[in-house]
Amino acid sequence: MTTTDPLHERRYRAVRSRDARFDGVFFTAVRTTGIYCRPSCPAVTPRSENVVFYRSSAAAHGAGFRACRRCRPDTVPGSPEWDHRADAVGRAVRLVRDGVVERDGVEGLAARLGYSSRQVHRMLTAELGVGPLALARGARAHTARILVETTTLSMADVAHAAGFASVRQFNDTMREVYDATPSQLRSKRGPGTAGGHLTLRLAVRRPFDGVGLLQFLDDHAVPGLESVRDGTYARLVRLPHGVGVVELTPADGHVVARLELADLRDTAVAVERARRLLDLDADPVAIDEVLGADPVLAESVREAPGLRLPGGFDAVEVAVRTVVGQQVSVAGARTVLGRLVAQEGEPVELALAAEHGLTHLFPSVGVLAGLDPETLPMPRSRGRAVATVAGAVVSGDLDLTPGADRAATRAALLALPGIGPWTADYVMMRGLGDPDVLLTSDLVLRRELERHHVTAADAARWAPWRSYAGMHLWRAATRPGRI
Repeated sequence: MTTTDPLHERRYRAVRSRDARFDGVFFTAVRTTGIYCRPSCPAVTPRSENVVFYRSSAAAHGAGFRACRRCRPDTVPGSPEWDHRADAVGRAVRLVRDGVVERDGVEGLAARLGYSSRQVHRMLTAELGVGPLALARGARAHTARILVETTTLSMADVAHAAGFASVRQFNDTMREVYDATPSQLRSKRGPGTAGGHLTLRLAVRRPFDGVGLLQFLDDHAVPGLESVRDGTYARLVRLPHGVGVVELTPADGHVVARLELADLRDTAVAVERARRLLDLDADPVAIDEVLGADPVLAESVREAPGLRLPGGFDAVEVAVRTVVGQQVSVAGARTVLGRLVAQEGEPVELALAAEHGLTHLFPSVGVLAGLDPETLPMPRSRGRAVATVAGAVVSGDLDLTPGADRAATRAALLALPGIGPWTADYVMMRGLGDPDVLLTSDLVLRRELERHHVTAADAARWAPWRSYAGMHLWRAATRPGRI
């Protein structure tokens, strides 16, 4: 039996050519083996009539297929679609990946989206083949596998850290998803790590401009909170169950992540937020094809293929940092933010933090909302804007979670005193990961656009990647040799 479905045929061609660009975008399940793979799996390509495609690994699990042990489809980058989409389904997937279902249940997820639980389940099932519980279960299994293979934790501790209700549920899920017991999955390639320390590899789509990404993070690093040295970025983080340190080192085709967490239940959230920070789920080939074909951007794209859009570990932090950075240099903003962190941030003593000279967390939103703006180490108007943004988050008037409605959030920001279009758009771009924002009010970008005789209307040709176009323009403006 053959199929005439055009989508099936396009996906099958990607599988036949082992095209890694589609890893994580869809999954290939083989009826005759009961196994599902990533599109680039090196195994013999199955016949088209024996293949069925799924939008998520959870949907493949739900249909009774088990993960391939050879290509490890559970370790691929996430689909860039879910980071970019602004609709309810995209917002729901981002919230599920950030652990909202684990912490607040499906009712909590639905409440954040403004829909009923039944509607959320129906929307996700229609697009992904499974509902939010199944998506969360798949993420739980992946976290458990990381802990099984990279730590010496007991299986009971792994089950607890990954969010399973019982060891029995943990064992059953691992056998069902991976066709192996946790003991069989435990790595024998060397000693694991104990306690709250673990090391893992974060998958990356190539090309990947890790050098440029580290340079941007280094230029903006806040003393005491984060650092970049010897090709490694490190920072202190506040997570749902405690504090931690995240250390990220771009390597050949992946990023090495070292984590020290007060509570290992935060593993999945820490990994997901690190991926957002480094924009690891982006589709660099698609982006570079659009931008590299434009004469204004072609040279920069050739010089920095796979340029990423640096995100934020926490959108509230991005918003506060953006307010502080209004009308001052990057270096000046770093100095002020360093004082703010030292003055109002929570001191932390962790071994990995000490290695990088990290001392304080970024002040919590509750602390910032309760501060007298007059006491902040910045101009009074800016201090009032910081307190106002934090207060709006605390009151619920401003949503800066991964599942925020971007248009509504931008409008809410612009309604606050002291917040203009540049600030709101910068938060959309880096805090909420909007790929299609061009900061036309930014002085540097405006000069670059004028130099190339590009109007805001002309820049529409770079959609839906205008945020990346802006990064290339910034890069061109600061390139050595430019006046």
